[in-house]
Amino acid sequence: MAKKSFNHQAAMIAGVTGGVISGLVKLGWENILPPRTAARDQTNPPQQLLQQIGIPARVTHATYTYSGHQLPVVSYMMHFGFSTTFAVAYSLWARKHPRAKAGSSALFGLTIFGVFHHGILPALGTIPRAKDQPAEEHLSEAIGHVLWMWTADWVSATVYQRLTAGKKGTK
Repeated sequence: MAKKSFNHQAAMIAGVTGGVISGLVKLGWENILPPRTAARDQTNPPQQLLQQIGIPARVTHATYTYSGHQLPVVSYMMHFGFSTTFAVAYSLWARKHPRAKAGSSALFGLTIFGVFHHGILPALGTIPRAKDQPAEEHLSEAIGHVLWMWTADWVSATVYQRLTAGKKGTK
């Protein structure tokens, strides 16, 4: 059953906060279990996707330097943009349809993984077909997407609760 009302602004702020923090969690996870081989990371999927739509490699491979490390600014923009977009969508959807939170959002994270990594990105030729990807990639990405959405859900729920505490008509 859908909720009749909720605070959309608070849900969006909560989603953005959850998206940024869960994006950091997913980056950390990928440092522990990298989802791709070093060769496939030379041009990672966000960079490849942008290049497919005509953005030149000099832009997609742009970096900034921090503490002597070259860091991929465009890849990070895509990573956090994706993370935040889906965390906001989930935050709004879960407030409108509380049953959506079944499985502590793990199902949502696995669905996003499946849709993008087994469907959309291979269909676009951005990444290899699912059967041509190594098992390590599936394992890293599946667990990473679950951890990402658990974090987004937990953070956004906490932020939403704090933003709406004591306000009438919001839960």
